[in-house]
Formats: sequence, structure tokens, C-alpha cells
Amino acid sequence: MKKLFAGVVVVAACLIPAASASAITNGAPDGNRHPETGALLAQQAYPDGTWAECSGTLISPTVFLTAAHCDEGVSRVNVTFDSSYVYPRGATFPGTWHADPAYSQSQSDPHDIAVVVLDKSVKGIAPARLPAAGSLGSLAGSQQFTSAGYGAQAVNNGPGGKTYTYSDVRFYSTGTLNSINQSWLRISQNASTGNGGTCYGDSGGPNFLGAGSSETNIVAATTITGDTACRSTNVDYRLDTASARSFLAGYVPLP
Repeated sequence: MKKLFAGVVVVAACLIPAASASAITNGAPDGNRHPETGALLAQQAYPDGTWAECSGTLISPTVFLTAAHCDEGVSRVNVTFDSSYVYPRGATFPGTWHADPAYSQSQSDPHDIAVVVLDKSVKGIAPARLPAAGSLGSLAGSQQFTSAGYGAQAVNNGPGGKTYTYSDVRFYSTGTLNSINQSWLRISQNASTGNGGTCYGDSGGPNFLGAGSSETNIVAATTITGDTACRSTNVDYRLDTASARSFLAGYVPLP
């Protein structure tokens, strides 16, 4: 599912250049800024020729964190950490898919979390860190986050409705905390207030605690959903909760 939401999304060819498209979520090409952020590759190319299905984060040399709703119903998947992925020349890492068995979108805590256990260790990339238990519960309203992923850089309005521009390029942006509850962080991506955020295809990707000079390599939450136009709010699954940590403890040491 090349998207954040359950539902059908029309995928557009790359109709406008990335420089102007990035203004939609107020982001920029990532380059090597977040090498631990990767893409979960689809089983086959989308109509526009792109392959990145969802995003995610390396949290150990052999474990890639993403979202359970990215499941394509197969046990074997491929991941890339190329900042600009080109099939078939890009570097890929095969692995086995594992989603939280408690995953259900009908719950207030959907357990929307999954990992790919890679066949071999990823060399030359330092894994991101996970937050300590309950450490996000008292964040200030001014707290900023840095989001990264391979999702759409633009939402295009046309006669047939909205279409989305993809390029299989990793982007990043920063946003400010809107609200928090027991399962979710809601982060503003309103460009008019200087914030940026995520879009379709960024699901499972990281929201690092901090921005700019205060950015850390702690993945506070993974991108799950947001508004359909990718303009208002980036909604993310907290990783410091008991349910998230219970699942992750089966794959990585926890702080």
C-alpha cells in the first residue's frame, strides 16, 4: 500500500519537479542526512514506475521498523536505504516480514507496527535509537520532530480528483507537536506556520525527536496516517508505550 490510509489512492506520474513539489509538505531532499531511513519496496512497480511502498527505519543492524498496514500478504520483502532508489540498480536487503499479531485498525491502540528481519547485517549505517518507556508522555507543546520517508512530494488537484507525485527519493521535514494521547503523537505539518510533514508512502517512517541542532536519532513515533491532502497533521504511533515495546522486545534490546 503506497499510502498512509486504508483506501484507494490514484498514483500520478511525476508531473512537476521536486523543487516546487516539496513546498506541499515544506520538506527537502534528504541526501545522506538520515541514512538509517529506508524504503519497503513493493513487489512490482506502480503505474508511475516507482517502487517504494512504505518507509521505515533501521533500529538494529538486522531489524527494519515499519508499519503493520504496509503488509502485502507476503513473508519475504526487500528494503533499500538508497536516498534515491533506481530499479534494478539500487542496493536492496531481503528479509522476513513480522507484524504485531494484535494489529487492528478498529482499536484505539491499533498495534500498527511491524519489522523486517534482514537476512544480513547492514554495514556502514548506524541504527536509530528507540525511546525509553513512557518518555514521551510529558513533551512540551513546542517540541519539534524531524520526519523522513519516501512518500509523495506533492498532491495535485485535477479534473479526476487528487493525484500524488512520487520519485523514490528520500525527503525530510520538521513539524511541531499538536497533541499527544496514549497511542498517538499528532504533529503539525501546516506550511503556513513553518511546519512540514508526511504524505502517502511515508507510512512506517521515522519521526525523530528534535529538529535542527537539537535533532536526535531517537525515533519517537512511526508515521501512520494524516489528512488526505497532506497539509495539516501527521499522525504517528508512539514507540514508548507498553504495547509498542512489548512487540519490539522480541526483536531488539530496549532502552
